[in-house]
Amino acid sequence: MSVQPAPFHDDVADAPEGAVPVWLRTRDGVRIRAAHWAPDRARATVLIFPGRTEYIEKYGEIVGDLGAQGLAALIVDWRGQGLSDRLLADPHSGHVERFSDYQLDVAALLAHARAADLPRPYLLLGHSMGGAIGLRALIDGLPAERAAFSSPMWGISLSAGLRPAAWALSWTARRVGLSHLYAPGTSGSAYPHATPFEANLLTNDETQYARMARQTDGHPELALGGPSLGWLNEAMLECARLADLPSPATPCVAVLGTDEKIVDGEAVARRMADWRNGRLLSIDGGRHETLMDTPARRQQALGAILDLFSNHDLA
Repeated sequence: MSVQPAPFHDDVADAPEGAVPVWLRTRDGVRIRAAHWAPDRARATVLIFPGRTEYIEKYGEIVGDLGAQGLAALIVDWRGQGLSDRLLADPHSGHVERFSDYQLDVAALLAHARAADLPRPYLLLGHSMGGAIGLRALIDGLPAERAAFSSPMWGISLSAGLRPAAWALSWTARRVGLSHLYAPGTSGSAYPHATPFEANLLTNDETQYARMARQTDGHPELALGGPSLGWLNEAMLECARLADLPSPATPCVAVLGTDEKIVDGEAVARRMADWRNGRLLSIDGGRHETLMDTPARRQQALGAILDLFSNHDLA
């Protein structure tokens, strides 16, 4: 599998040295960006599945945390975001034609892990939308021995009154050729630019929030705005499909803030209550970005994940 070197903005990533960024081509011809880090004598590789709007550089600190535990990391820019191919004429709209298309990105990422001879076993860390993509991949046979999820999008937080309207509007938009339009209440502005810290739903940590804004200020090509109506419809459909499927046997931990307002916390709780080898960790006062919250909350979430990944025999 031939790969070409890709850009990586280490000036804003706060990542360890040794990044290997590459362009990958998916089976349907989309160019996506990936990057891996492989410290000496790494004993496993963590496949990092980011959330909607995210990009590789945002996870630089987490890659460093994993490397300190002897874990390699491989992360992807999903199609439609980061430096991967954008899918609409408006590059700021978060869009996907079918949610299942993300599994083509997963396949390309996994093929690269094998071609680059990254150390096995593979472990999975999925955040938000990456949690939905990751759960689907596990159900479909992703060879990950353990899985950790941060605020997984197994449902979208919508009020009882808004949910029927979201279904109706997103369904209609797809059928009349308007799926490219932004979902109501969103725009092409990146969230940290459009929302003051005091009103944000992502983190309690002002330094982390400023870091997110600084990354896309310095490199606007990384930024993404609100979701398209097409993405919203596909995401709601995928969450509904996943809800009907049993959890895999993979040992798992999910971390969820008690102040979560972006994904449906009840859907996460239901899933984890029935996950035979799984546990749910509640982060008191945590918001959506449990791994990028205040130091104490971040350490609590990261500690649970590293315990699953590190304090067990992975040989």
